[in-house]
Order: sequence, then C-alpha cells, then structure tokens
Amino acid sequence: MSANEDNPEGTEGFLQRFDDIPLHKYLGLTLAEVKPDYGRLRLLKTETTPTGIGGSVNGGVLATMVDMASIVAIFSKAFPGTEPAGTADLSITYLRQAQGEWVDAIATIVKRGRQLSTVDVSIVNDQGILLSLIHI
Repeated sequence: MSANEDNPEGTEGFLQRFDDIPLHKYLGLTLAEVKPDYGRLRLLKTETTPTGIGGSVNGGVLATMVDMASIVAIFSKAFPGTEPAGTADLSITYLRQAQGEWVDAIATIVKRGRQLSTVDVSIVNDQGILLSLIHI
C-alpha cells in the first residue's frame, strides 16, 4: 500500500515508525524482522506488560501482537492496487502460558489477496517453546 490521503506515510513509513507507536511502546512490542511475506515481532516483558495467570502475558495482549505481526507480514510486500481491509477473522489456540523474558510472534503469508490475506502466526518464547498457533 503506497502513501495516500488516508495513509500519508504508506507501508514503508508504518514499518519505519512501528517501534515508536505509543501502544507498541507501552506493551514493549518491537519490530524484530521483516522480509517478503514474513514479519516477526518481539514483546519484551516489563513491569507494564498486562499479565494473566501465573504472571504470563495476557491473552488479549498476545492477540494484539498477533494482529500487528500479520499487518507487518502483509505490508512487507504490498502490491500496487491493493488496499488491505483489516482483520476479518482471527482464531488463536493457546497451547501454554506465555512465560519468559520475551515472546515473539512470527507471521507468514499463506495467501495474499487484493483486500484480504490469510496469515499463519506462531508465538514462541525466549526458549523457543511454541506457545500459541494462530490463523488469520
């Protein structure tokens, strides 16, 4: 998606300023890696990270992280004439509590469309343990 009236910075601007977005800063969410059809975000657990059972990262925070990771993967290789429509469906399977110093959301494009794309995301912790599987 290129720059336009609704998005003056385009996808490149969004990716460049990702770490500076206030919500991302609050959550401790940073852009770790981007390549075509792939995005990886890291959430560094801090005292401000909303927690759930046993001090694990809150499930709603993980869902937000997953949604953002899918956007990064989609924006990694936007094509002219496409206009992402937003998240139409998000199904998350929590396999275990999100414990660790940090967690990564790894998003990979399965199918790219003009408005909707299908993305698979996995969440892993600092020990490489799979925490959640997601289909968007």
